[in-house]
Amino acid sequence: MSPHHTSPTRLPIPSELDPFSESAWIEVVRSMDEVYNELLQYEVVLEQKNSELEESQQFIFSILTSMSDLLVVCDRNGVIEEVNHSLLAFTGKREQEMKGAKLSSLFADENDCATAKRVISSLTTEPANDVELQFRTRDGTTTPVALNFTPRLSAAKKLLGVVITGRPVGELRRAYHKLREAHDELKRTQQQLLQSEKMASLGKLVAGVAHELNNPISFVLGNMHAMQRYTPRLKRYLDAIHGGESREVLQKLRTELRIDHVLADLQPLLDGSVEGAERTRVIVDGLKRFSAADRDENVEFNLAETIERSVHWVTRATPTNFRVQIDLPKDMPFYGSPGQIQQVITNLVQNASDATEKMPDPMLTVTAEVVGEVLCIRFRDNGPGISEQALSKIFDPFYTTKPVGKGTGLGLSISYGIIERHGGQLSVSNAEGGGAEFKLCLPRANRK
Repeated sequence: MSPHHTSPTRLPIPSELDPFSESAWIEVVRSMDEVYNELLQYEVVLEQKNSELEESQQFIFSILTSMSDLLVVCDRNGVIEEVNHSLLAFTGKREQEMKGAKLSSLFADENDCATAKRVISSLTTEPANDVELQFRTRDGTTTPVALNFTPRLSAAKKLLGVVITGRPVGELRRAYHKLREAHDELKRTQQQLLQSEKMASLGKLVAGVAHELNNPISFVLGNMHAMQRYTPRLKRYLDAIHGGESREVLQKLRTELRIDHVLADLQPLLDGSVEGAERTRVIVDGLKRFSAADRDENVEFNLAETIERSVHWVTRATPTNFRVQIDLPKDMPFYGSPGQIQQVITNLVQNASDATEKMPDPMLTVTAEVVGEVLCIRFRDNGPGISEQALSKIFDPFYTTKPVGKGTGLGLSISYGIIERHGGQLSVSNAEGGGAEFKLCLPRANRK
C-alpha cells in the first residue's frame, strides 16, 4: 500500500426516526388539537340544532294537540302520515292505528272515498275548500264534515301529499247561528242608537215645534170661541122661529142679534179651523215620521219640502240671530225614507247652529245642484271651521268636539250611515273664506 493511501470516511447510519423530526411531531400534535377542537364545536352545534329541532317538534305537537279542527296529513297515494288529537277523539281510533292506514278508512262509504280521491288527484297549487264528506265517528254513526284539501308541494312544485283540515258541519252551523245572533243583536243595538239620537234631536226641537203647533191650534181655538159666542144667538133666533113669532118680531130680533153677520162669519171661521187643523195634522205627521222607529219606509217625496221643514223647526229652537238662507228648487223629487232624511237635515242644521253660536252674525247657507243623476245639497256655515284632526274623525261613532253634556257624538255617524243606505255620500270640508261645509249627495233615481 502506498503510504499516501487513506481508508474512506465511514458515514453514520441514519436512524428510522430521522425523517420525523421534533418539529414534525409538534405539527402533528397541533393538527390533532385543531381537529379535536373542530369536533367539539361540531358537537356543540349539533346539540344546539338537536335542541332547536326538539323545540320545533314540541311546538308543532302542541299546535296539533290544541287544534280544535280535525287534521290529517297523507301522501299523494292517500296513506295517512300524521293526525292530530281532535281527529283521534272524533274517530275513537289510536294514533298507531291511524298512521299508515288508507285515508278511505275515515269515510262512511265508497262514494265519499271516491270523492276524496278525485279531489286529491285534481289538486294543483290551489286548495279545494268546503268539500262535505261523511266521517265515521267513535260511536259508529256518521257525521258530515266540511273539509279543506291543501296540497303539499316539493321545491319542483310536484305533489308530495295533502294536508286536510275540517270541522263537523254541526259545529259550523252552531257557529253560524251564534254569528247570526250576534249580527241581529248588533242591528238591534244600531236601531236603538238611531232611535235614541232621533229622540235627542227631537228634544232640542221641542221648543220650536211647540211654537209651530201653537199658531194653528191658537187659530182653531180662537175660531171655536167665536162660534161658541154665536151659538146662543142662533139658538135664540131659531127658538123664536119655531115659537111662531110674527114677521115683525123676527125681523127685529134678527137685527138685534146680528144674525146676518153671524151667518156671513161662519164659513170663514169653519174654513180657518179646517186649515189650522190640517196644518196641525201635517206638523204632527212630520213629528211622527221623524220620531218613529226606523221601519225602512221608502216612498217618493219632495226633498225640498223636507229640507225647508227641518230648517224651520230647528230655527224655531235656536237663538233668534241665527239665520238660514235657502236657495233650492221648488221641486226635488226623491225616493227614500222621509223620516231618516229629515233626521240627517235636522242634524246638519243643528250642528251649524251650535258651531256658529259665538259668531256675531251666525248664518247657514243651503244650496243645491244637480250633477248628472246626483243631487248635491251643500250646508255651509260661517263658523270657525273644523280642525284637521277633527276632519278625519268627525263621522266616527261617539266622537264629538262639543263639551260634555252637549252632544252624544252619534249624530253625524248615524247621518253618515243613513246616507250610505240611501246610496249617497256625506262629506265635510273647510270652505274657502272660513266656515265648514257639509256636502250631501244623493242619487235621484235610487228606487230599487
